[in-house]
Amino acid sequence: MLAPISWRTPPRHYGPWELVTSLLTEALVARGVEVTLFATADSLTKAKLEAVAPRGYSEEPPLDAKVWECLHIAHVFEQARAGKFDLIHNHFDFLPLSYTGLCDTPMVTTIHGFSSERILPVYERYNGTRGGHYVAISDADRSPRLDYLATIHHGIPVEQFTFHPEHGEYLLFYGRIHPDKGAAEAVAVARESGRRLLLAGIIHDQVYFDREIAPHLDGDRIRYLGHVGPSERDALLGGALALLHLINFEEPFGLSVVEALACGTPVLARPRGSLPELIRDGRNGYLVDSVEETAALLDRVPLLDRAAIRRDATARFSVDRMAEAYLAAYARVLAG
Repeated sequence: MLAPISWRTPPRHYGPWELVTSLLTEALVARGVEVTLFATADSLTKAKLEAVAPRGYSEEPPLDAKVWECLHIAHVFEQARAGKFDLIHNHFDFLPLSYTGLCDTPMVTTIHGFSSERILPVYERYNGTRGGHYVAISDADRSPRLDYLATIHHGIPVEQFTFHPEHGEYLLFYGRIHPDKGAAEAVAVARESGRRLLLAGIIHDQVYFDREIAPHLDGDRIRYLGHVGPSERDALLGGALALLHLINFEEPFGLSVVEALACGTPVLARPRGSLPELIRDGRNGYLVDSVEETAALLDRVPLLDRAAIRRDATARFSVDRMAEAYLAAYARVLAG
């Protein structure tokens, strides 16, 4: 299992690729699969851990990303060339594909999203080869230029998210503070509707935060909580009237969306990227096109069945379901 090394696996706070890699790794080990996890040296796992990078290059103190990525990926393929593995599962993006000609071990790559169309030539070069078996994390994120082994939605440990049958009165934004994620739109909905808004997440664009968010913070009606870790996340997601996910990009998958749904909390989201696959309009939330539409729908949110939202999330987005889907995909690759 080849993890990214931007953050620890699992991450201490932010690190969605590392989180999914960790959840899948531990689920496979629990099923008796012999897994070697290639990740940072401070990673936590029940699998066999192999590491060259002492910590994530986005952690403090930072490491040179290119240097440690090079050493990290080479370490995997040097062992693969020695015949130590039946299969490599790559969560590291496109770079490991260029190593696949150096050994006979097949590789499955989960494409966690395309940072740019400029990286597609690498995927195209290895498409359909022994090392080029691709898994999409949503149907929306499939490129028409590639062939896919499967679409497998991410799973979350639903048992770590408490069902909250009664809603609170605040709206919640939970994610990176960045124009892509729609934090400013969440503020606009709160102002339009007169409702309280809590914002939580790491700041990925300080200029955006200072210009679009900070002027509206008053410590009461609109509050920024900073980064919220796993110990506070459950209560924050479950206590909200609704999660606002008014994204401005084609999001490959929304982990915070399914985490909110697992608590029974409805989600109001723009119908971009994977969101129409996650949100059942009028059942576990609403797909909305504008700030005004979002504000107008808030009075209907308490009518949604929070218990049904939880049941649906448990059925569709569990770690068990994800692990079984990947085992089926592995079997297809190994069967040729």
